[in-house]
Amino acid sequence: MKNNEHIKLRKLTLAALLAAFTCVATFLIQIPTPTKGYVNLGDSLVNISAWLLGPVYGTASAGIGSALADFVTGYVVYAPATLVIKSLLAVASFFTFKALSRKLSGAHARIIAAAAAELIMAAGYFAYEAVLYGSVTTALLGISANLVQGGMSIAVSSAVYELILKRIPKLI
Repeated sequence: MKNNEHIKLRKLTLAALLAAFTCVATFLIQIPTPTKGYVNLGDSLVNISAWLLGPVYGTASAGIGSALADFVTGYVVYAPATLVIKSLLAVASFFTFKALSRKLSGAHARIIAAAAAELIMAAGYFAYEAVLYGSVTTALLGISANLVQGGMSIAVSSAVYELILKRIPKLI
């Protein structure tokens, strides 16, 4: 097997594992919100997928794993939006980190990148719920829960990466 094919196979395998971990982290702990969504730890794996795998494999892993969790747990109406929103979250997290890491330490760049990505998540679900429920007021009810989820995800993804993943030899 050529080296390039070997790297692609490793990335694909890691993307599949991270999609599965994202799915499990999303449905393992679910705290319902007023807009019939739920707070979870899946975004932590979305950020980690983006940082480990980059914009293509990380985005696929994040979007698929998160949407799969919606299907598995009965939130099917959210699955299409989740696929798009979590994919955008991963892209934003990756590119923001890449841009900031030239000027800031890795930890600071990750925290800011995750925060920027989580704001996209909150805005994305606000827009989706405003359309879904036909009410901006109803959609506003979900903002605080999404920001809490975002805050948890910023802390968890940054801490897990800095304390654990950074110390593991490069897999790819």
